[in-house]
Amino acid sequence: MTEMIPPIVVMGVSGSGKSTIGDLLARRLERAFIDGDSLHPQSNRDKMAAGHALDDADRAPWLEIIGLKLAETNHAGSPIVLACSALKRSYRDLIRAHEPSTLFVHLSGGKSLIGERMSARDHEFMPASLLASQLATLEEPGSDERVLTADITQTPAQIVDALLAALPAPTA
Repeated sequence: MTEMIPPIVVMGVSGSGKSTIGDLLARRLERAFIDGDSLHPQSNRDKMAAGHALDDADRAPWLEIIGLKLAETNHAGSPIVLACSALKRSYRDLIRAHEPSTLFVHLSGGKSLIGERMSARDHEFMPASLLASQLATLEEPGSDERVLTADITQTPAQIVDALLAALPAPTA
C-alpha cells in the first residue's frame, strides 16, 4: 500500500501532538513508529528535565541518529514514521542529508492551545516552561521543503485522514 510514500518525520514544537499523530499515521500506513525523544542521549534528557533548553550542539548528535535511522529503515525497504521536533531548517537539512526522500509533516497551532496541552500532561523530560524556547527556535518550513502542514485544532483522526489524502498515491 505505501510503496511510493517516503519516510515521514512528524515535526513541531513540544505539545503539538507529534507522538499521537505519528503513531496513528504509522498505524494507518502499516509502518513502524519511533518517537524521536527515545533517541536522545541521557545528557539531553537531563538538561531538559532541569528546565534548560537544548542548543544546536546538544541537538546535532541526536539529529544525526534520527537521519541515520530514517536512511537505514528506508534502504531496508521499511520506511518509518518518526516524531522529531525538527524546529530549524538546518535541523531538517541535517536529517535530509542522511535521507533526502524524507517527507516532513508540520503540526502547526497556536501558543495558547499548545501551552494548555503541555500543562495537562506529564512529560518525562520536557516541562511546559520550555515552550517559549521551542516557539522562539521554530523556523516554519519553507515552500522549497518537502512538507505537509496540519492544523492541530482538528482531531487526531481528522489530521491523519487529511495527511493520508495528501500523500503520494501508491503504485499498483
